[in-house]
Formats: sequence, C-alpha cells, structure tokens
Amino acid sequence: MKWMRCRHAGRELFGALEGDTLAVHAGDLFGEHRATGERLAVTDVEWLMPCQPGKMLALWNNFRAAAEKNGWAVPAEPLYFAKTSNSFAAHGQAIAAAPTEAGRVAYEGELAIVIGRRAKNVPVDQASAHILGYSCANDLTAIELLNRDPAFPQWTRAKGFDGFGVVGPVIETDFDLSAAFVRTIVGGRERQNYALADMIFPPHELVSRLSHDMTLEPGDVILCGTSLGVLPMKPGTTVEVAIDGIGRLVNTYG
Repeated sequence: MKWMRCRHAGRELFGALEGDTLAVHAGDLFGEHRATGERLAVTDVEWLMPCQPGKMLALWNNFRAAAEKNGWAVPAEPLYFAKTSNSFAAHGQAIAAAPTEAGRVAYEGELAIVIGRRAKNVPVDQASAHILGYSCANDLTAIELLNRDPAFPQWTRAKGFDGFGVVGPVIETDFDLSAAFVRTIVGGRERQNYALADMIFPPHELVSRLSHDMTLEPGDVILCGTSLGVLPMKPGTTVEVAIDGIGRLVNTYG
C-alpha cells in the first residue's frame, strides 16, 4: 500500500495511491481510517509530505562502502543528528537556495523509515511492528559550513536550512529492501546507485536502538544515511531520488 498526503481545493487529504489516482480516506493514518469513496487524479493535487513528523532523525556513516572509501571506522552504535521542522519539504516543492555564506550544498539520496506505532525501549525482534513503511528522502547539506569551525561541527545548522529535509512522495508499507537500490539523478545524470543491503544498522535495529534513546512517535521519520556519490550541486538543479518499489522523489534546488 502506498499512502500519500496532498492539498486539494483548500483541503488537506490523505489516502491510498492507486496508479495515478488518490483514493481518499478519512480518519487517522496511524489509527482508525476508512475509504470515503472520493477519488482524485494525482495531477490535480499538490503533494504534501506523506506524514507530519514530530521529529526527523538522520544517520551518518551507516553504509560500509562509504565508510571504507572515506577511511571511517564502522561505528559501534548508530551515529545520528536531528533535522529541524523548518527543513521538512515535500515531493515537487521548490527548495530555496541556502544563503551564500553557507557555501556549497550537496544532495544525499536516502531511504526514510516512517514510525507507525509509539516505540520506547523496543527489542530488536519487535521493532518491525513499529514501522508503518518507507519513503524516499533527500538530506541536503551545506558541506562547507559543517566543519567550518574546527572546534564544533555544525550539524544542525548545515542540515537545517529551509527545505533541507525532503521526504516523499509516498509511504510504502510493503517494501523489501534486501535487493533494493537508492538512485540519485542530478540534472539528468545518475550520481548515486547503492544497495540498501550495504547498511550497517538496518531499519529494525535503528528503530530499536533509537527507541532506547528517546520515544519514537507515530509519524516520526528516520533517515537511514547515504553512501557513495554525494557531490555539491548548483542552484537550479533538479534532483530525483528513486527507490524501486517506493517511487521517485523530485525537487528543484534554488
């Protein structure tokens, strides 16, 4: 099932994506809901993020190939940061360029986990039951700003500009990542193509471990990190993050 949110005729709606049609539902995506019978053409709606996260947590150094190439040690536990709510953006939304003083900005195509049930101190073998599904993400980063001050890496600032946390277009509830790849197409050229099976901490382990640090609520999002192929981009560049089985997230930066 592919769940999406949208705006149509002044209403914010959610429902199941069926081909090029939205089957509208009423209720709570994370609770009781039902199909209303209303159907809308996707071409007639404005896409919204497929959920409204209370928080977005994002992994660093979570792929073996990137760790090996960059000389990073494989971490003993997940290394992550938080992205602020102003950074959240949807499929199709134009992303404003960061201020000039931020320096160069890079794309990072990623898999996103969407929490479906409250998770607190969840064992690894029960963590999958707390995942509603998966989405595509682009974790934009002001790469020069990140380490500009050698005394203090500026993760929040470098990752927190408006529109720097893009998730969408849908939440796929039936997704097998064992043979899936993340592809990032930048200005029409494929720049990333990496296997999700190369992940150091897979989704169920991430949910378990992070739930021991803080309570994860329905709608919260965890970005699984990225791998090789991250490069800076110019304003005016269109970035597509494609994951077979989920969909294609498309935005123009600047």
